[in-house]
Amino acid sequence: MRISANFDGGNIEVVNIDKADDIQLNIRPDVGNEFYQWFNFRFEGEVGQNYTLNILNAGSASYPKGWEDYQAVASYDRNHWFRLPTSYDNGKLTIHVDLDCEAIQIAYFAPYSYERHLDLISEVQLHPSVSLEHLGLTLDGRDMTLLKVGDGDPAKKNIWITARQHPGETMAEWLVEGLLNQLLDSDNATAKTLLDKANFYIVPNMNPDGSVRGHLRTNAVGTNLNREWQSPSLEKSPEVYYVVNKMHETGVDLFYDVHGDEGLPYVFLAGCEGVPVYNDKMAAVNKKFNDALLLASADFQTEFGYDKDEPGKANLTVGSNWVGNTFSCLANTLEMPFKDNANLPDPLVGWSPERSVYLGEASLIAMLAVVDDL
Repeated sequence: MRISANFDGGNIEVVNIDKADDIQLNIRPDVGNEFYQWFNFRFEGEVGQNYTLNILNAGSASYPKGWEDYQAVASYDRNHWFRLPTSYDNGKLTIHVDLDCEAIQIAYFAPYSYERHLDLISEVQLHPSVSLEHLGLTLDGRDMTLLKVGDGDPAKKNIWITARQHPGETMAEWLVEGLLNQLLDSDNATAKTLLDKANFYIVPNMNPDGSVRGHLRTNAVGTNLNREWQSPSLEKSPEVYYVVNKMHETGVDLFYDVHGDEGLPYVFLAGCEGVPVYNDKMAAVNKKFNDALLLASADFQTEFGYDKDEPGKANLTVGSNWVGNTFSCLANTLEMPFKDNANLPDPLVGWSPERSVYLGEASLIAMLAVVDDL
């Protein structure tokens, strides 16, 4: 038996690997030790053998309720991901593996590697409607890259999309990949009409340092970027600092911040209803967007989600709240599950990269429904 996490986005610590029926592991916390839940490792063993992997520190993870009804994901080829029998009891997460090949990769959710991120940026730049802008460097020296889709006409609406402020929420970048593929498809009437009316500014990965380091929620110095929007700094949160400055330059008419939620097995939106500038027009556009997304994707629902903030009481350090309040615009946080979608369960794969991709495509339909009202 052998376990390795020495790769992009890897995270696990081996406590004891002597017994096949009791392999003991721990998740390594983010820098600063405040958050942990993301794991991603490669396991090698004997084909046909059954192995039991126990993550001992699961009970003190950031979101212990996230383990309830959760099934770990795995892949033999790192392309097709499926769920493994998983249980949670007395603070321990137990994963059962029957090996069909010598090596399997096991993760909290299907990883979206930094190399794939670079591939995505490189591929879309070939499209004549796409240009890249280097916003600055992260604390580990990685590029913060903005994808600009459209002709930059100042008369058009400006739609901003960000993903992976929390690096372990890899479903967010899967969604952006699906959205971009459809937005750049010359045969897609929805995309063509949107680009006639709007310019897109897309940051597929807001937290490349945390992604490579195998963090759940923070950047290279342990900063939760989605609590930095009111006063970002080059010392703690350059990723947000660069984006905020660029938003002031372009203006924002619609903001779509894409995330994943550990606990809730649903797809839902968290709006900016509690910001001081929220008004009837913003509420009407938000309802129209929700209604359109309900029609565009049966995965989306509005019954379950976060409690709405009281009027004027929203936390303005949060991205969607700060943007909505600053630009008086439609601003939402989209949440997808790490588990399965309880409305449309799939016992084999649960919520998956593929379903995230489809939700990205559906998001364009909802954007088209409201673009003239922005």
